[in-house]
Amino acid sequence: MPAVAYHRPVPPAPKERQRRPGAFAASVVAASLLVGAGAGVGGAAVWTSQHDADAPSASASPSTSPVVDTPAATSGDGSVEEVAKTVLPSVVKIDVAGPQGQGSGSGIILTSDGQILTNNHVVELAADSGELQVSFNDGSHAKATVVGTDPLTDTAVIQAEGVSGLTPATIGSSDSLQVGQSVVAVGSPFGLDATVTTGIVSALKRPVNVGSDGNGNSTVYPAVQTDAAINPGNSGGPLVDMNGHVVGINASIQTAGQGQLGGEPGSIGLGFAIPIDDVMPVIEQLENGEAPTHARLGISVENVVGGDGALVEDGARVNQVNDGSAAEDAGLRDGDVITKVDDTLITDADSLVATIRSYRPGDKVTVTYTRGGDEHEVTLELDSDATTTNS
Repeated sequence: MPAVAYHRPVPPAPKERQRRPGAFAASVVAASLLVGAGAGVGGAAVWTSQHDADAPSASASPSTSPVVDTPAATSGDGSVEEVAKTVLPSVVKIDVAGPQGQGSGSGIILTSDGQILTNNHVVELAADSGELQVSFNDGSHAKATVVGTDPLTDTAVIQAEGVSGLTPATIGSSDSLQVGQSVVAVGSPFGLDATVTTGIVSALKRPVNVGSDGNGNSTVYPAVQTDAAINPGNSGGPLVDMNGHVVGINASIQTAGQGQLGGEPGSIGLGFAIPIDDVMPVIEQLENGEAPTHARLGISVENVVGGDGALVEDGARVNQVNDGSAAEDAGLRDGDVITKVDDTLITDADSLVATIRSYRPGDKVTVTYTRGGDEHEVTLELDSDATTTNS
């Protein structure tokens, strides 16, 4: 079973271009993601898997990213040129240097005084003793410090020092996205800052597993899949709709093999972004200096496989129910196969993890499962991992 490979932010461009896995110890059938669409050492994540292969603005403080309600099925009337003009001032390049090396990624400006959203795998290279430098669209630079990180959702917020008057990005809605809708990706692939690529939404709620945090909890998210070119160095940059509203955080790519630029694989038209709606509550916690929390069922699950390791049945099989968990209270047992959460069909363990990660602690969900060939339904309230390292 291939391991998930985290590649650090991309090495600088040439001079001339200046989870005891707790609630979900999901068995990974084949997930090898090049994480960090960060250039070189840690950029767009590479994923190799055996799975089938104008909106009204909400009122907001002028210093923070405005959040808008994007109507369903609208892709906006803007051209790519207009979108680029709108979004480029809100996207930065992040150079990272630490004990393990150096590289670069991308980021999204959240506030006029320098709070910036990016991927955890972009900034983790800096560790405790490293340095971060942010390059803005106008050519200026600033040092930055980490405000907070969340390995479980692969998100991080950093603070650029001594800046003001920046242009925050407008946060849109990933829930309103439609397959086939046009989108634009902005970032610094292979260290080439202010790069704009375009494509469509190829699929929604694609379970993408890029590894695990320090406690063994899987980092899995229900990704927005796109054919807009995403490469190492794009990690942490925005995927936006044709209104220029952020609908995702570019984070990983599937690759067919090693590429020629610095040995890093490149885009084959299969890129993955973390849906913005699913992680905004975590981002707000990070902005406020709070410890991020996540929903949990309180079980370990695995794929339903045969002797040859091939999937033989859709669903996620429970192999452990934690004491005192929401799952135990609802009567779930070892051996149950979860096939649906609300209206979302569960195809395997990663699918269940990604689905639960799209909820918040305290949300009520209806879980459909089979036991002994019979189908059952139960409604339960999701736990929080606020008091445990397991999720």
